[in-house]
Amino acid sequence: MSGWTTDEMPRLDGKTVVVTGANSGLGYEGTRAFAAKGATVVLACRSVGRGEGAADELRADAGGEVVGELDVRECDLASLDSVAAFAEGLRDDYDAVDALCNNAGVMAIPRSETEDGFETQFGVNHLGHFALTGRVFDLLNAAEGIEGDARVVTQSSGAHESGEMDFSDLNWEESYGKWKAYGRSKLANLLFAYELQRRIDAASDDDVGVCSVACHPGYADTNLQIRTGEESGNPLMKVGMRLANAVLGQDAATGALPMLYATTADVDGGAYVEPGGLLNMRGAPTIGRSNDASYDREDARKLWEYSEEATGVEFPV
Repeated sequence: MSGWTTDEMPRLDGKTVVVTGANSGLGYEGTRAFAAKGATVVLACRSVGRGEGAADELRADAGGEVVGELDVRECDLASLDSVAAFAEGLRDDYDAVDALCNNAGVMAIPRSETEDGFETQFGVNHLGHFALTGRVFDLLNAAEGIEGDARVVTQSSGAHESGEMDFSDLNWEESYGKWKAYGRSKLANLLFAYELQRRIDAASDDDVGVCSVACHPGYADTNLQIRTGEESGNPLMKVGMRLANAVLGQDAATGALPMLYATTADVDGGAYVEPGGLLNMRGAPTIGRSNDASYDREDARKLWEYSEEATGVEFPV
């Protein structure tokens, strides 16, 4: 594979990066790359035990090489109280955050609800990250940032193309399709990311030093697909997901490149970073374009207002 690699990432000494879902898959590989460049990485994980295990592995893999500090903290995106507690702890211990990578997610699971009563895919993938971003926005705005501005990087998916916003049933109470729900949550990620940048651009306060970027990892061989197969209750789905990972998936380190590029390269706010190879599912990161629905300003406004009311979190922009 030719194109941008982690070799082109700048040094990140003195920078603080928060990564949700940092204990496995894309988050784990992203954490590895950030730490290798000297950043302090806050591993925001649902399970502190799994997070500590991942941090220990990363330190061991680094051998004698100096890596940035790894700070494991609990953040369960299925609980707005947990998100609030995580953000409060972060404000207690850090003066600024240079980048927030909204990476964690669940995919195509049977219908369930978060602690707060939201359908889990929408609640975790979108609402949890919306609340987290709003609660740490002041820390982002206080940072020197990376390549000019602090970054909010929101991990979406090519599955956003199958997503449709139905504001009469965002909680999937009338009917539920697990893949449709996943697509909607990934479309919501993009509507949020682009609306956040529009609000930053429109802010009367010229001192807002934050930019919002979205990304898509392509098809990466991670536990996300494995977990989907296992939780489906379908033996064929379980085998199929493992086979698809083996045949189609690029490794997780390559899948993390769009997120790393979106966080550290010189990109404009509102950009969409995706693999530049076959069907935008493989290859080095490049600036692309998501589907037309993701740029719908009216849907973005409605989603923003719903999300503020649902989470009780308001942004200063």
